[in-house]
Amino acid sequence: MRRNRNQGRWRASVGITIAIMLVAALTSAAAADDTEVAREPAVGTEPSPLGEHGSGPRLRGELPASLCRGLLGPDDARLARWKVTSWRLQRCMRLNQIQVIGTHNSYKLLPEPGLFTALATFDQTLADSIEYEHSPLAEQFSDEGVRQIELDVFADPEGGLYADRPILDALGLDNVTPPELLEPGFKTLHIQDVDFASSCLTFVSCLEQVNAWSSANRNHLPIVILVELKSESIPDPLDLGFVTPLAIGPDDLDELDAEIRSVFDERQIISPDDVRGDYATLEEAVLAGRWPTLAQSKGKVMFLMDNAGTARTDYIDGRPSLEGRVLFTNSTPGNPDAAFVKMNEPRGNEDAIAELVADGYIVRTRADSPTDEARSGSTERREAALASGAQWVSTDYPVPGRSPWSDYEALIPGGQPARCNPINAGPRCEASKLERIRPS
Repeated sequence: MRRNRNQGRWRASVGITIAIMLVAALTSAAAADDTEVAREPAVGTEPSPLGEHGSGPRLRGELPASLCRGLLGPDDARLARWKVTSWRLQRCMRLNQIQVIGTHNSYKLLPEPGLFTALATFDQTLADSIEYEHSPLAEQFSDEGVRQIELDVFADPEGGLYADRPILDALGLDNVTPPELLEPGFKTLHIQDVDFASSCLTFVSCLEQVNAWSSANRNHLPIVILVELKSESIPDPLDLGFVTPLAIGPDDLDELDAEIRSVFDERQIISPDDVRGDYATLEEAVLAGRWPTLAQSKGKVMFLMDNAGTARTDYIDGRPSLEGRVLFTNSTPGNPDAAFVKMNEPRGNEDAIAELVADGYIVRTRADSPTDEARSGSTERREAALASGAQWVSTDYPVPGRSPWSDYEALIPGGQPARCNPINAGPRCEASKLERIRPS
């Protein structure tokens, strides 16, 4: 009998010890939330639904739907003691529930002074519209809180198409061809033959800069890269021999995907297939809230296509939900590929953008248009953009003092790289806990 009582006490002691260890482990993990960002594996090919949408298996990097509703949803007395920590927030918050500042034509540098003076003499309106530039991409990410960039690309499969720059010869300016312009592949320029100074002349070199910064700053919020495909000619009134850009067709679009994959592996990219999972269409997945959590998205990149029209239809040909593609297309609700919507003008469209965001789509808008707001100091467009809930608000003035004409700037309120989306994030979200970068 004594032996049985001793065995009983021993089992009870072991049970209590195990319970204490489990509680301690959970408490320790929660306590570490505010000092360390836990590592997570790459997002899988079948992300699970948003907390309050549908059901399905959870992946690492997300918490149960019931806990996320308590954490981010309306006040719930039963879960009031559930502390909002970075670790928990990033496993409940989804990619579409934040708002960040992006830059427009993020690679752009000012034309050299002699060229700019000549352009202003010939066309002051054109000169006014291009009188802005950006820091190198790494500085934008590290020092300016930018988490979305825009790259304009021209097809140049043989290399050398944009190497001549005849306007420099016509003006008697130095014209030394950068070797990058001789390489085959997409070139990153604003306006060929006129406004071509760039901090990364090839698409691949731009992506390599992004990848280098990302590798050195793990756990950053996803860097979103908007790609504009350019193929329009420009007037050549002095018959200097300006380049006629190549049309961008299906083969070029395949090459665009290949150039992206030459820099980033699949684990680094948030792709349409990642979001679609086993839903019939990408749009169905988006409306069901299948965007990855911030924990599943951190340290990754995501690509958007600025263009609609022929570029979009060629890109989705035979892949209506972007199966196997890299970029999310600029689509409209009701289409199988609808996930991303570009709506550059927020003024008068605040409600339309807010409705898209509430439905689950991701939206890019603009806080300013070339140099208009920077010259006038008007903040109307910026305030409309931020209030709309568009996830990416692009600007050419992401830091104070960038405008030489006024004190205009476009920053995320509160000074963080991101804030809780004003439309769909919930009342307990805390912006300071959205990103915890850990340098490598």
